[in-house]
Amino acid sequence: MNAQANSVPPDRLLTLSDVAAILGTSERFPRRLIAERRIEFVRVGRHVRIRASVLRDFISSGVVAPITARDYKQGEVA
Repeated sequence: MNAQANSVPPDRLLTLSDVAAILGTSERFPRRLIAERRIEFVRVGRHVRIRASVLRDFISSGVVAPITARDYKQGEVA
């Protein structure tokens, strides 16, 4: 996980540009996540924000464990 994401308080509301900077993407990616309802978000008037804790959970849910030689030999590779 990015060091910048670890330094953010858990309930801080992040702008889409903050989220994009933490993920290392353009603002289009978090907008697409919101449009597809793949991430929880908060509406503040007409603005959209994402809680830092929700972003941390989203990042954690995408972690893929490395393949070990043992897993590969047993055919447990997806």
